[in-house]
Amino acid sequence: MPRKIVYIVGGVYSISGMNQVLTQKINWLARNTDYELYMVLTERPDLPWALHVQPNVQWVNFGINFDELDTMPLARKLWHYRKKQKAYKKALTKYLMDLHADLVVSACRREVNFINDIPDGSHKIGEIHFDRTFYRQFSKAYLPKTLCRWISQRWIGSFIHEVNRLDRFVVLTHEDYAHWPEVEQKMVIPNPVKRLSAAYSTCEQKRVIACGRYTWQKGYDLLLLAWVKVKKQHPDWHLDIFGGGDHTAFDQQVAAMQIGDVVTCHNSVENIYREYCDSSIFVLSSRYEGFGLVLVEAMSCGLPVVSFACPCGPRDIITDGEDGILVEKENVNALAQAICQMIEHPEMRKQMGTQGVEKAKQYAEDSIMPRWVELFNEILKK
Repeated sequence: MPRKIVYIVGGVYSISGMNQVLTQKINWLARNTDYELYMVLTERPDLPWALHVQPNVQWVNFGINFDELDTMPLARKLWHYRKKQKAYKKALTKYLMDLHADLVVSACRREVNFINDIPDGSHKIGEIHFDRTFYRQFSKAYLPKTLCRWISQRWIGSFIHEVNRLDRFVVLTHEDYAHWPEVEQKMVIPNPVKRLSAAYSTCEQKRVIACGRYTWQKGYDLLLLAWVKVKKQHPDWHLDIFGGGDHTAFDQQVAAMQIGDVVTCHNSVENIYREYCDSSIFVLSSRYEGFGLVLVEAMSCGLPVVSFACPCGPRDIITDGEDGILVEKENVNALAQAICQMIEHPEMRKQMGTQGVEKAKQYAEDSIMPRWVELFNEILKK
């Protein structure tokens, strides 16, 4: 009799990195195993899906709509969070008790606070898509720092307590693995890249590319500061940034620095692989990452990469000096120097690009997903 596996996804009406990866895993399992797969959603059931899910995956949407909390002031958010969390616990408990699943996979979001207390008989696995460095860090400028630290400590403490009750806790990188010394049942399984490129860059175009949402996390403000220095040495090279969200602030920074002739901020595009192949270097300027799948995507296209050694992901993915260059996190001068080094040594960047193609193969779906199947089978034998 096929085993029942439930994935708690959240929402599929917007293209977030975590939801893309979760649905990607579900789809691979739906195509390649005989598991009965179920997907739990919590957000706006009236909105169309932005992500494809295999037709043999059964799903339910509780319509809790946690996303609307992001639009509320703190006091109102806390009140509505408690109300929504109570409704969520009731709905998920009934669903799992009726379903009698064998495994439930949580992305360690809101349900991790109560999922271990649901006596449905299933094994529980948590997979976290964020590194610990900034996870559950409470910070409000209008509150005393000591109070914010106390809240953060209590918040992460309760998380660790619940995680230790899970059958397994899966992190994305070996670097982040070391950040959870209090957790015993932990292991590393990186995210899989959805597809490897069939085309490759020649690494001869005078173009550098970066991509990711226009947020503080991605460090584009630091990249633009570095590009001022790059422009002085290589004024014929261009930087193109692609991402979702509002890039007005970065456009203004570009204008203020007078680098608009060599820097363009674009919206996200449907085929980012085409843009990778039309570039010669990929840069990741993030302050932090959960994994950094864009590095693998770019490497699969034969691009050498330059990256901050930020937590967490780049150190796991990049072998410094072989398929890319790692520099000290948030060190703008070092980032500019590494980009210039890559620009000035075309044979080096081509060689690193070739090495990157081989590295990317390690993160292909058919390399990563069997590790999940092995984990599921191991736990189901208990």
